[in-house]
Amino acid sequence: MLAEVLTQVAIVIGFVLPIAAGVFIGRERLSRTVSEFRSRLRTSAPTLLVLGTVLMLNRYMRQNEPNVGFYMTETIRSIEGEFVLIFQDIATPLLTDYFTASYIYGYTFLLLFPPVAYFALSDTTMFRRLLTAYSLNYALGVVLYVLVIAYGPRNILPEFVAETMLYDNNPEYQYLTGEVNRNTNVFPSLHTSLSATVGIFAYYTREEYPKWFPVAVLIAISVIISTMYLAIHWGTDVFFGLILASVCVTLSNMLVGRWSLDDLLDRLDDDSLDAVRDRLGR
Repeated sequence: MLAEVLTQVAIVIGFVLPIAAGVFIGRERLSRTVSEFRSRLRTSAPTLLVLGTVLMLNRYMRQNEPNVGFYMTETIRSIEGEFVLIFQDIATPLLTDYFTASYIYGYTFLLLFPPVAYFALSDTTMFRRLLTAYSLNYALGVVLYVLVIAYGPRNILPEFVAETMLYDNNPEYQYLTGEVNRNTNVFPSLHTSLSATVGIFAYYTREEYPKWFPVAVLIAISVIISTMYLAIHWGTDVFFGLILASVCVTLSNMLVGRWSLDDLLDRLDDDSLDAVRDRLGR
């Protein structure tokens, strides 16, 4: 069943990504990217390596989480009460299908398309900042999952949220989410933090990609709402997911310089030449 679900997701995303590339990126940028692929990849290699390492460590930690955290389910529920139940009042089969598609397909597309779009920019700074923000989200998120042990509404209020629960309506998706998550990985919502991260970067690049900005915001908001509508996360998880996103974006902007590696090497070469000229002048 897992292979079937993965194949289904891969087919959908594989169909949508090329269309999005043509609509939002454009043929000229894509052609230039092909000709400059090696230089951009060389510049971005350290950031890619860090992200790959974080993702591997994240997977390992999720599969082997030490039981050292604090049980916070009742605390979270006492803070917000039964806020997520408001979505049961507006639930319809059409909305459930929409938010299910947003949670599975929209989220996957939202994570995969921006790296392609930002790699297509001549300056790799935004690409490297995005990947750094991804790395920070996953790194800080898994630490919080270890420290905060909590169950989502689907585990605590099943009789009240059955109408919109993801796995009751689409049981096949539990095989997919079970591969990357556990029932206690709810605080904060990484679906929220990563979606908000993409939305913020879409705002940063609204001049380069004006068509992408409103689409990214719409998908991000849909994914965030879907986490509560489908009874996967509490409102508290979403709130702190938004905070995590802002922290990760701020840190990525601080950690990643405004110039690429090639620019820095050129600057060093220029400084060296200036130093030689100064010595000769003396």
